Amino acid sequence: MGKTVAGAALVAALTLVAGCSSGGGGGKGGGGGKQAAPPPTITPANGTQQVAPDQPVVVKASSGRLTDVTVTDAKGHKAEGKLSADGKSWQTSWGLIPGATYTVTAHGGTSTATSTFTTVAAKQKLESGMSPLDGENVGVGMPIQLLLSDEVPTKAGKQAVERSLELRASTPITGAWYWISDKEVDFRPKEYWPSGTKVKLVAHLAGVKAGDGLYGVKDRTLSFTVGAKHYTKISAESHEAKVYNGDKLVRTMPVSLGRPGDDSYTGVMIAQEKDAHIIMDSATTGDPGAYRIPTDWNVRMTYSGTFVHAAPWSTGAQGNSNVSHGCVNAAPDDARWFFNFTNRGDIIEVTGTSRKLRFGNGPTPWAKSWDAWLQGSALGQPVTSSPL
Repeated sequence: MGKTVAGAALVAALTLVAGCSSGGGGGKGGGGGKQAAPPPTITPANGTQQVAPDQPVVVKASSGRLTDVTVTDAKGHKAEGKLSADGKSWQTSWGLIPGATYTVTAHGGTSTATSTFTTVAAKQKLESGMSPLDGENVGVGMPIQLLLSDEVPTKAGKQAVERSLELRASTPITGAWYWISDKEVDFRPKEYWPSGTKVKLVAHLAGVKAGDGLYGVKDRTLSFTVGAKHYTKISAESHEAKVYNGDKLVRTMPVSLGRPGDDSYTGVMIAQEKDAHIIMDSATTGDPGAYRIPTDWNVRMTYSGTFVHAAPWSTGAQGNSNVSHGCVNAAPDDARWFFNFTNRGDIIEVTGTSRKLRFGNGPTPWAKSWDAWLQGSALGQPVTSSPL
């Protein structure tokens, strides 16, 4: 009886062993299932701390092609990125927000990989302002001004800022950025903006390293439309202002410019701002007490205080002599018409005086030649707009 039981047990054991090694009868192992492809690789790796915000996120397929990649911060904002032509790699297009936590999810074939990392916080936050106003209708000479909260003293920092500025336009535009100072960089097209052009600037400043510990923390967007070409030619010799809408002369105004010693500026300026009623005070020009006069229909041409404005007290001189303190005096009806006709960014050219416009006395992009303007770019090259 004992031998019978032992023999049965041995048969059962052999049967069990044979069943385990059969592989479903195929003899190839792995249960006959398909092995999963290795997951994509992600840089920065999961758990990485103190990642530089200007360091790109890079995802590479271990096999096959990437099918989907997302990089999302804790607030749900997604970082822009671009897939390579062969589909094997993906990289962020712009910087990341400093002091933020990001999660990367990458799909490649049947595999998925994730990585969560944190960017280094900014020691100093680079803030920005922009001109023209969002949604504004501007003249053909209007520059784009990017005004920064902190100085960007190095060429590398300036280059990083310029690379972050994405220009889009409904009409192809070639232009360049120029550093007016360490805190301001302006854009102008090579020629005047074409009328009717819609323009959008996206300043991808978040994550831009502008200095030691100085990072941009927020992207900015600006959209505007270029209006009709308004061009005004003012002559100190003929004492006339000729106003053009496109190529058509629409008004000729008798004017009086600056008297000797207070000469008006000669140069190509733009209408910088408009104010229906202000007080002209000589104290703002360093000569307190010389005059303090309320004026109407004021169109500013320089930071230093040159305007086209109504001057009912000098109508007798308008059209024949120059008697102002440097402004362009016009009759009230003419000044009011000009005020209503003019958009910020319209071209105003003054000729015939001995006093030359100083570059930087207001937005003065047309006071320099194109070649000279291009030299003010940290990257040293033109910018071509992408389609809007």
